[in-house]
Amino acid sequence: MTKKKVKLAYITNDSLRKATYKKRKKDLMKKMSELITLCGIDACAIMYSQYESQPKVWPSPIGVQQVLFKLKMIPEMEQRKNMVNQENFLSQRTIKEVKQLNKHCKDNRVKKMTQFMFNNICGKWVVHGLNFWDLNNLSLLLDEKISNIDKRMDAFAITPLNAQGASSSPSSFMVALPLMTMVMPKMMLRIGTEDIVQSDVNNLDPIKRICEQLY
Repeated sequence: MTKKKVKLAYITNDSLRKATYKKRKKDLMKKMSELITLCGIDACAIMYSQYESQPKVWPSPIGVQQVLFKLKMIPEMEQRKNMVNQENFLSQRTIKEVKQLNKHCKDNRVKKMTQFMFNNICGKWVVHGLNFWDLNNLSLLLDEKISNIDKRMDAFAITPLNAQGASSSPSSFMVALPLMTMVMPKMMLRIGTEDIVQSDVNNLDPIKRICEQLY
């Protein structure tokens, strides 16, 4: 059974906060002892709290002094190399969360524009309600899709079979048809090409013409 994830936030209840402090203080000391034994390192802990008149030190006052003395013997630049205070820690966490948020926002925009694109291909005209920012994102998405399709068409391009012009023969023309079908989206295959292709293309909405040229 997996342990319930603890929400890292200040505990407002006084009695619960005090009980949590005592429990986690013991856990911290136990982990420190295990780390020293397993890895053969020097470590100490100093804890200030409102529940004790004197700071709690581990493993002992003399042991703390010995570890701090070794730390002071190291050059200052080397000391600060791996040091992190509360301000730096919170700053690093904030930067990480902002990057994660920006990534999710970008993914959501791509999904939204992709949905708009397929809705317009299917005849659901929602493009007229988009603002300038959405239209710009839709234009970038269409450019990306066109570029990807061009690359796929180049990859699937058929070379001439022989020097006698076999590439222009009916057989080579029939070979090219399945390749064109491969780049057609599933949405278009479901609705049928006869529902999209019209006799007078010039009268179509510009965005719809782009979508039809895209696929």
